[in-house]
Amino acid sequence: MNRLQLTPIYGDDETITHVIGIQFFTEATIDLSPVPGSSLKERAKSADRFRSGFSTYCSIPVRDCSVYRGVCGILELSDEVLSLKILSRLTPRDIASVGSVCTRLYELTKNEELWRMVCQNAWGSETTRVLETVPGAKRLGWGRLARELTTLEAAAWRKLTVGGAVEPSRCNFSACAVGNRIVLFGGEGVNMQPMNDTFVLDLNSSNPEWQHVQVSSPPPGRWGHTLSCVNGSHLVVFGGCGRQGLLNDVFVLDLDAKPPTWREISGLAPPLPRSWHSSCTLDGTKLIVSGGCADSGVLLSDTFLLDLSMEKPVWREIPVAWAPPSRLGHTLSVYGGRKILMFGGLAKSGPLRFRSSDVFTMDLSEEEPCWRGNWEWNALNRGFLLA
Repeated sequence: MNRLQLTPIYGDDETITHVIGIQFFTEATIDLSPVPGSSLKERAKSADRFRSGFSTYCSIPVRDCSVYRGVCGILELSDEVLSLKILSRLTPRDIASVGSVCTRLYELTKNEELWRMVCQNAWGSETTRVLETVPGAKRLGWGRLARELTTLEAAAWRKLTVGGAVEPSRCNFSACAVGNRIVLFGGEGVNMQPMNDTFVLDLNSSNPEWQHVQVSSPPPGRWGHTLSCVNGSHLVVFGGCGRQGLLNDVFVLDLDAKPPTWREISGLAPPLPRSWHSSCTLDGTKLIVSGGCADSGVLLSDTFLLDLSMEKPVWREIPVAWAPPSRLGHTLSVYGGRKILMFGGLAKSGPLRFRSSDVFTMDLSEEEPCWRGNWEWNALNRGFLLA
């Protein structure tokens, strides 16, 4: 089945000069059995008429374009109407594609004002105004700017020289962003010494430098834990490996409090103690923990949620009919509001463990959330950046 949507295009005097038709196709179950009362000869004649009509419809040349009037009559419109009334409504990616159709459309899509309009459609007026003030933006041009922001081809790592130091040196710590600040907590020091200090790097500063934050009541030292940002300036630590073994405790810190103080959250029904798990936050108040390594090196595949906005938080395991293979060292990210995405890690496959590049997603807004496995990578390339 198909549906035709017509959109009128108005001229300067507010009269309709053209109409854009967009056809939508949907699947439908069609009975292909013979129509009652129609003979084979009649059906053959109908098919011949259709083929004959289609041949006539497609054989009329249009100006200097190698197209047919019936198929591409849109090229009969003036440059002004094509640019201002039709092309300006498209996205930057679509404009780039349209430019490869023929010479005329290629020339139209070189117009800077057209690119500015499609960028404004895609990113909004406020973002467009801000970009106009960015040094070098005018030199690049809107077309080049759209390509670099859409494809991330201009994105590149650069070394940032900062002052201060995180001492003593360590590995297996956890860090996260709080606005434009990077916060680092804990880690594994010399001789597997679990650490519990907190450092902050303020990237808003003209001369960023690591600063050791003096905090009250720090959690026990640990490594292989997670550090996540919740509710603006709050940090939450979960799990890891300490002096006495694996942990499943939760601590929260308000970075902007005077003085900053770690506070333990006694959540009921906690998950198994673990390290090398992954975590992320949802809605600014909920901590989600997935997988990791339990006692005796057993890998986990469970997913738990803790609502930190409750007066007495309770851990809740998210029940699923199927879970990705157990793993550690993976990442867990939130996208699209209430969806989570799991990537990579060291996963279990029977008696073996292998480095995985699998992707799994779960929509927590569904009544019965479930894991869905293995997106194609080209789906990720349509707008997600994993780090």
